[in-house]
Amino acid sequence: MSKIAVVTDSNSGITQKEAKELGLYVLPMPFMIGDDTYYEDINLTQEQFYELLLGGENISTSQPSPEEVCKLWDSLLQEYDEIVHIPMSSGLSGSCQSAYFLAQEYDDKVQVVDNQRISVTQRQSCLDALELVKQGKDAKYIKEFLEADKFNSSIYIMLDTLQYLKKGGRITPAAAAIGTLLKIKPVLQIQGEKLDAFSKARTVSQGKSVMMNAIKNDVETRFGGILPAPGGVWLEIAHTQNLEAAMELKEELLQIFPGYDVYIAPLSLSVSCHIGPGALAIACCKKISL
Repeated sequence: MSKIAVVTDSNSGITQKEAKELGLYVLPMPFMIGDDTYYEDINLTQEQFYELLLGGENISTSQPSPEEVCKLWDSLLQEYDEIVHIPMSSGLSGSCQSAYFLAQEYDDKVQVVDNQRISVTQRQSCLDALELVKQGKDAKYIKEFLEADKFNSSIYIMLDTLQYLKKGGRITPAAAAIGTLLKIKPVLQIQGEKLDAFSKARTVSQGKSVMMNAIKNDVETRFGGILPAPGGVWLEIAHTQNLEAAMELKEELLQIFPGYDVYIAPLSLSVSCHIGPGALAIACCKKISL
């Protein structure tokens, strides 16, 4: 049986400490701030990131360099026979495509998974990969399994501000101004490749209801229905510098899914950079069947 390493990037929300505890490996995502390069969870904490963002610093995201990726792979292949590499969605970053091309030089020893996930759903893919490794599956099987499973997840994100979408050129200044004036709380959706508009809310309470109803509908129509706890799905809440609101949202979500475990984590900084602080997200992933 092959010895297989599972690799992901920090867009999964898995910290370096958690990675060691779980037995996987995390490539830190680089950020350009002024003339300097910072790496998530290495020399850039969540607290430092938001302090700089709110202070008006121009922060841009990047992807791990080919040298960084290959250095990690080469090191791991001295100990492991194969690698399953799970980067963030190919629709949100070029890092997946870059990894795919680099893997062509590794004679199938590195399998790059393009299952179009991000944040807490990407994290769950990593946990699923670790479980498949325990079951004795090889790297190619795990890649194909996770890619076939990619649409068995949903994320809905309510933004607190349109400022950062405007800054990134994702909406026009006029649209941002109107949205701010009307106090609109946009709800975005990640299904597959892209981050798309899903709905609009006028209040936080309305926005939370939109997200909870959307998740409830997905579970009932796509993922086998709401079963007695622990049920057939993993439930997750993510946030950008908004933990107290995330905890409140958990209690509201448990009214629909009583007894379920709800995992809470900060959104990865690559996403936070484009949506700003104060955001809330609800996600679910269908539990895999082995």
